[in-house]
Amino acid sequence: MGLRKNKLRDEHSEVDTGPLNDILFILLMFFLMISTIANSNTIKMSVPRAKSDTKQKQSVVVAIRQDRSLFVGSKSIPHDSLESVLRKYINEKDSINPAVVINADSSVAWNEIVNVMKVARRLGATTSANVSGID
Repeated sequence: MGLRKNKLRDEHSEVDTGPLNDILFILLMFFLMISTIANSNTIKMSVPRAKSDTKQKQSVVVAIRQDRSLFVGSKSIPHDSLESVLRKYINEKDSINPAVVINADSSVAWNEIVNVMKVARRLGATTSANVSGID
């Protein structure tokens, strides 16, 4: 039995992808150009401006060492003059909401930290305390 082979089966058909590359390149260039043109139509907004000078929140640092010595900023002060020194710093800064930051050694008794907080709050300042092993 002599079966004839079909010539179409022996030939491999391929898709010519040469023009596909050209079409993809043209589409890419089209979308890149359109995206740059579309960017120029952005909404222009004006930035709001403050009518008066805004003041930053000022803070005064009070440090309490192991030996119970007090420091306001870098100056050593006696315990009796804490209120007058803090009043001077708070009034000199002329800030809206002054803050007193208390850095205390971990061996300092809590009542000393609370006393500093009371003095600061009496003067109208907010307080925060950091307790750690400072020198």
